[in-house]
Amino acid sequence: MKDYSKIFIVLARGLLSLSLLLVTLSIFLGALLFLGFYSTPSSFQVGTQVPQGGIIKDSTKEMVTEDNWTAPDKTAMEKAPNAAQLSYGQELISHTSEYLGPEGKVLHISNGMNCQNCHLEAGTIPFGNNFSGVAANYPKIRARSGLSEGIPKRINDCFQRSLNGEALDPSSEEMKAMVAYIKWLGKDVPKGHKPKGSGIYQLGLLNRAADPIQGKTIYEKKCNTCHGTEGQGLKAISSTSYIYPPLWGPSSYNDGAGLYRLSRFAGYVKANMPLGASFKRPLLSDEEAWDLAAYVNSMPRPNKDLSGDWPDISKKPMDHPFGPYADEFSEKQHKYGPYQEIIAARK
Repeated sequence: MKDYSKIFIVLARGLLSLSLLLVTLSIFLGALLFLGFYSTPSSFQVGTQVPQGGIIKDSTKEMVTEDNWTAPDKTAMEKAPNAAQLSYGQELISHTSEYLGPEGKVLHISNGMNCQNCHLEAGTIPFGNNFSGVAANYPKIRARSGLSEGIPKRINDCFQRSLNGEALDPSSEEMKAMVAYIKWLGKDVPKGHKPKGSGIYQLGLLNRAADPIQGKTIYEKKCNTCHGTEGQGLKAISSTSYIYPPLWGPSSYNDGAGLYRLSRFAGYVKANMPLGASFKRPLLSDEEAWDLAAYVNSMPRPNKDLSGDWPDISKKPMDHPFGPYADEFSEKQHKYGPYQEIIAARK
């Protein structure tokens, strides 16, 4: 008689090994699925449909191109004839508050934010509101003022709007240093050219109005760790300078700033926020970016006298939130959208 007990033991061991293998494989596949699910922003896969009222195509892949602008090697800056001036300009943009903030050691003319709170890493990051195309395109006539503006005027616009402060003397050493640094960053860009990756990414439009209520939910999940539940940002210890800037309230940008336009804010956060995001790996879908912009820009902030802006009202951007307009659409629709009707009417 055959010894069936031995055969049974061999089979049992085989089945046990197979079960362990299957369990291990399931865990491995589950991990892959988990990582795959979160590798694209907010679980929206690029090119797929999003919920009704959103957008059809997410722009994630469109930002990543091989020929995006890259900043010059900073070691070359150290060898420049005006290296000290360039270094001072970079320092002023990186740590504006230390020199020109409420307790600045040079002047007290701004709100405590730093230029690089908006122009990331001193204006060097693709789609991080960088300075790549500034030297190549200024001076130029700007529709907002109706005047020809040079780089100093453009810098002062930021001081008076984004930093909710006062203009800096164009003849000051600080202004000269910032202008020199910005020109150095764009030194290799041909005149009149706008490099890929310059400024802020332009998102595709929603086919609905951006929703501040949905945006609040996104903010609470993804933004308040750094910017605070009340949007007041986070200051460095024993300093008036912000590590994470306030997004609304008395110390934030005013309603004349570029980021107060939804398209600008949405494009900016798409490529750079929340912490850990980049234009190569965004962490928000386009739809989330629009709704987040709607929420942040629905919150209270300082007001600016805009009576001198847009002398030709027909040139106001689609999302400029203050009338009068050359069309019949409301301030609310100009602020939150949908924008397709506004664009069509202008054509």
